[in-house]
Amino acid sequence: MSPAPVYPVVWRDGHVLLIDQTRLPAEFAVVEIKYLEDMVRAIRTMIVRGAPAIGVAAAYGMVLGAREINTSERNEFLRQLEGVAQQLRATRPTAVNLFWAIERMLKTARQTIGSVDHLQTVLLDLAQVIAADDLQTCQSIGSHGLKALPSQPQQLRILTHCNAGALATAGYGTALGVVRSAWQAGRLERVYADETRPRLQGAKLTTWECVQEGIPVTLITDGMAAHCMKRGLIDAVVVGADRIASNGDTANKIGTYSVALIAQAHGIPFFVAAPLSTIDFQLPDGSKIPIEERDPVEVYQVGNTVLCPAGVEFYNPAFDVTPAALISAIITEHGAFSPSQLQTNLYNLQA
Repeated sequence: MSPAPVYPVVWRDGHVLLIDQTRLPAEFAVVEIKYLEDMVRAIRTMIVRGAPAIGVAAAYGMVLGAREINTSERNEFLRQLEGVAQQLRATRPTAVNLFWAIERMLKTARQTIGSVDHLQTVLLDLAQVIAADDLQTCQSIGSHGLKALPSQPQQLRILTHCNAGALATAGYGTALGVVRSAWQAGRLERVYADETRPRLQGAKLTTWECVQEGIPVTLITDGMAAHCMKRGLIDAVVVGADRIASNGDTANKIGTYSVALIAQAHGIPFFVAAPLSTIDFQLPDGSKIPIEERDPVEVYQVGNTVLCPAGVEFYNPAFDVTPAALISAIITEHGAFSPSQLQTNLYNLQA
């Protein structure tokens, strides 16, 4: 029997259902989100995470916020809707899909003629389109990624960092979408998953997804990637992205830059898998990408265990930026392109 697909963000009966990713893999729990403030908290605390999934969640957050606006006057509704958008924008600064989804929702509201009730209906319809489109996009990324992978060996061993799977999207995944497509095509021998300190999304989430589908997976610590490459255990690296600058510089989970440097040193192709909406053509390069810094507790404590003595200082950037020169190709729903081809091939396609 095929495993049930994973959908981390679902609209049902007037509210949103989120898989609580902070509880995996020990517990599979679904959280009901009925109000804007709950969605803001869910995004900020990473109950829902992964750039595309955050975008879908933000779109539904706009719907929930719109339903809480108590006015029948159009201009006042639009004014308050901007306040809803601002609350959602403040949750996670690096993931550009968040801002893309919010702006798309706002633009549609401004351009739609009709009553406030009609605007609220249109916003829900659009949020559902954003979710459905993301699922289809990920499936296309998987197909294009399969074609971009090295032709040899026939059975590939792929390293990934963090989680860019179904849990990070509306379903199927970006980097793990490529992995899934390779597995279904008989081209995958094994996934090597970096644990991805400090929040351990690779250990907790990527391995969970692979186990659900029977995909062979080996967990390694972040410091083992170079050793595995030197031993000839890795044929390709595929990661996701939270924001891509127009020159191809890519922000992804902290530690991705290190993996890219190691891959280059060993002559191993390094791929980024992400939807077109993750490319920020307003940014010329990665130096302008805002890097979120998170609570130091993520670094000094795991569960209830404190890892270091009192008096230590902490630095906890959630992302780093991989220079375009280290990226073999960026795999989108429109195909796989070298970083230098993004402007030429994709700029006019972005809505």
